[in-house]
Formats: sequence, structure tokens, C-alpha cells
Amino acid sequence: MRFFNSDGVIIAYVDIAPEGGAGEPILLIHGFASNHAVNWVNTLWVKSLSRAGYRVIALDNRGHGQSEKLYRPEDYDSYKMAADARRLLDHLEIERADVMGYSMGARITAHLALSSPERMRSMILGGLGIHLVEGVGLPLGIADAMEVPSLDDLTDPMQRMFRAFAEQTKSDLRALAACIRGSRQVLTRDEVASITLPTIVAVGTKDDVAGSGPELAALIPNAVALDIPNRDHNLAVGDRVHKQGVLEFLAQRP
Repeated sequence: MRFFNSDGVIIAYVDIAPEGGAGEPILLIHGFASNHAVNWVNTLWVKSLSRAGYRVIALDNRGHGQSEKLYRPEDYDSYKMAADARRLLDHLEIERADVMGYSMGARITAHLALSSPERMRSMILGGLGIHLVEGVGLPLGIADAMEVPSLDDLTDPMQRMFRAFAEQTKSDLRALAACIRGSRQVLTRDEVASITLPTIVAVGTKDDVAGSGPELAALIPNAVALDIPNRDHNLAVGDRVHKQGVLEFLAQRP
């Protein structure tokens, strides 16, 4: 792992050279309660992208993985998290990159596309559909789930799923509770429609967290939708159809 200072917050990241030498950079932004390894390495995304000739950069979002843990909700504003990604590009002296996010990472990617579109070659949104504009991400009850003494104290299936995942990834539960409470910024339809980057929206057909991928893609001028058949929010991440669709998109985008 490498580290850099993002306006006072220490952010961990990896920078993996492509097989065969220099390649175009792609920045990967993981989802809530995950980290770069769980979201991108274990699912073989890093291997697939590197083999395809891309320079792969992946960070641990603030409050996650080996990055600094913060405990105030206001420290997790989506634009602040997007600024971490932009500063990582600055730190690595990368002018423009393809940017791919999953779930919360997709929300951060969309905020980056609004604040710094000149730094992006394309926008790849996974695990997030129309809920980017209809709703504000995961239910607030997920924050409560991070604060109960034990998984056994929870009965709601979604609360149990995210608490179990957070424990599996050995996350800082108090930091995650602050993250859920602070990263609830809504994008308007007009804001989404103003994004002109080449875009792909990839959502599992059994994903009950993301909302419709095609509905979101229809709002973005240069977007296409990719349905990931028979996959829910967790299983869609590393699915073969997901990887194949994104690699084809990257090969064809300007």
C-alpha cells in the first residue's frame, strides 16, 4: 500500500502497472464497508484490467480499509470523498483517467463527474441505478446497524447483511456509521443530465439496492445500460458479464 495526504486526510491506495508496460489509467472507487482489496482485487477486476493493458489505481475511501478513520458525518460529504479521488490523480500526476465506482463508489464517481469532469475520460457506474437521483443511498438504518453491540441484535435483512459485511471486512464500525450519515447528498435529474462523459451503468437484475440501471442511463446523454443477469447487489460486482461489458465499453469509448 501507498499513502498520500488529501487535504489533511491520509488516504491509502495501490498503483498497479499493466501487463506489458505503460497503459491508460483507470481509477477504481469501492463501495460502502468495503476496501480496494475486497471490491477490486478479490473479484479479479484488477487482474482483468491489468491484463487488458490498463494502469490500475485503487484507493481505500476515507474511513475504510487502511485510510484514515474519521468520526464526524460532515467529513463524508460525497464531494469531499470525490475530492480525495481527484487529489490522488493530482498526486500521481495523472491528467485524465477512466473512473469506475461501485455502489457508494459509483455515487462518489458521479460527484467527481460534476465537480471535475475534465479529469475523467469516462464514467463507469456499477451497483447504482436510478437511486442516484431517487433516494440518498443506503437507508439510515444501516448506520444504526453499525452501532448495535452484536449482529444478533438485528432482525432486518439489509441491516444484517451490511453489518455482517462490515465485520467480515474488519471495518471500523463507528467510522462507517458516520459515513452513512454524512454521504447522503442527492443529485438532481438536471445535474445528472449535465454529465456528458461516455458512461456505462451496470446493475444486477436482482439488485434491490441500486434501483434501475436503464432508468439512470436514460437520463445521461452519452450513457448505455448493462444488465447483469440474475445477480444481486453483492454478486454483480465480480460477475463475468460485468467485466466483459466494461472492457468492451472501455475499448470503444473515445
